[in-house]
Amino acid sequence: MTMTDKIKAIQFPLINANEPEMRLVAIEVRQGQKVQAGQVLCVVETTKATADVTAESDGFVFLVQRQVGDTVRAGELFGYITQELNLDVQSLLSESQPAKNLAEKTGQMQLRLTEAARRLAEELKIDFDRLPKGEWITEQRLRRWLEEQSLPEQPIISPPMDATAVLIFGGGGHGKSLIELIRASGHYLVAGVVDDHKPLDSRVLDVPLIGRSEDLTRLYQRGYRLMVNAVGGIGDLSQRIAVFERGKSAGFSFPTVIHPTAFIETSATLADGVQVFPHAYVGSDAKIGFGVIINTGAIVSHDCELGDYVNLSPGAILAGEVRVGEATLIGMGVTVNLRVKIGAKCRIGNGATIKQDVPDGTLVRAGAIWPP
Repeated sequence: MTMTDKIKAIQFPLINANEPEMRLVAIEVRQGQKVQAGQVLCVVETTKATADVTAESDGFVFLVQRQVGDTVRAGELFGYITQELNLDVQSLLSESQPAKNLAEKTGQMQLRLTEAARRLAEELKIDFDRLPKGEWITEQRLRRWLEEQSLPEQPIISPPMDATAVLIFGGGGHGKSLIELIRASGHYLVAGVVDDHKPLDSRVLDVPLIGRSEDLTRLYQRGYRLMVNAVGGIGDLSQRIAVFERGKSAGFSFPTVIHPTAFIETSATLADGVQVFPHAYVGSDAKIGFGVIINTGAIVSHDCELGDYVNLSPGAILAGEVRVGEATLIGMGVTVNLRVKIGAKCRIGNGATIKQDVPDGTLVRAGAIWPP
């Protein structure tokens, strides 16, 4: 019986031709265990699939040192199946060392990135010389590495080459709409998303999530200067205001973004941080405060004044000379009559009709006519 007959290598399979690296998620056998052909030895997963690695024949298992959670590559060894229990295990293991160890001995450690990780590194302007050598760096591993870094004296990520690079704070539905809006306008480059809840290896549309709110200062120091607030605050507008405050504290500016199908009269004035969505209209001499949202199809007629953080939902209609106080939410399809004043921190429900002034802090229920 030849050595080939006595020893069979257990190699990690190529699950996806476009993703040769995978994560070891379970080890189902122990060193020296007797196994049968077809028995599951370990489980691996890529970003798109999970696969069992099974024994090709009966025999005894001798394992290369691996741990659950390790990133491995197709073709690398998990271990051997042997026909004899008393074979020299150490000899087998010495033959099975990955190429990484040889590189360590020869001083030829190489940087190895997956295509997805390389694209992310280039997008974030990461200095490749700072990345770990001698291991396969996946996109997930790269994001974990970024989390592990404390801010150095010199930035790991160099300032964006394009001064129009903008970060989106919030990865929900409003964030998706803003990504589409900004791209349609052509004035800014969407560089990344900041979100406190989504996994750090996720994307919003095709935009990578690059940090949490606690990372804002670090991101500013690494060269980002512009942020768009994608927290709508429908249930609690204070959350939206808090994002603006955190961004300002870190040094960020909030550009006004306008969809190309919206129409803004030249005499209207818009403060920073305003968002104007498709087919909205802002009339002559209207004054729009900081951080206001004018959503799809909303109409702000001539001489209206909207305080800071006002949120106009899709299809809301304000007649001329309407005044809306700070942090008020006006629902979908609301109609507000000529020269009406709506106070600060009001909530006007969907489809309501407002015929007279509304005091501060008032809740007008959906479909209602005000005054009742």
